[in-house]
Amino acid sequence: MECSFNEFFRRDSRRIFVVSVILNYPWERAQSSLYLTKDGTAIPWWHCMLASLGDGLLVLLMFWAGRVIFGHPGWFDRPGLRGYLLMALIGLVMIIPLEWIMISRMKWWSYTAQMPLIPVIAVGISPMAQMLLLPPLIFWIAAMWRKKSCPDPRQVV
Repeated sequence: MECSFNEFFRRDSRRIFVVSVILNYPWERAQSSLYLTKDGTAIPWWHCMLASLGDGLLVLLMFWAGRVIFGHPGWFDRPGLRGYLLMALIGLVMIIPLEWIMISRMKWWSYTAQMPLIPVIAVGISPMAQMLLLPPLIFWIAAMWRKKSCPDPRQVV
């Protein structure tokens, strides 16, 4: 079975986004007790849903960056050391400034005293761990899903 590149890329993008939102939402809910809203109240469920949609976009950026860097849309099928390093590097490069801007500059939310922080940069460990741990799992699930629709990535034309 041959798969067109554009169809393959769009499908992968959709799948990665969906899997990312599904896996990030429970993480967002679990860590929500470590944050407060602007007015000092607890983070509601729908803020977590919005955050998981944003996380989905961040993981899509990882996917697209990998596509450009590795030159193949299926780079995450067998990421190897370079792929995992790319996920970690991009995850940290995105989440550290984003979290810092939201906390320190825009003040959309704040950390509770229970949020463990990285010294010097004062960014929470939980969101950093999220961007380090979930993307490999997300890409693995997307790769398994992909194999069902086009078993041999070399067939992409």
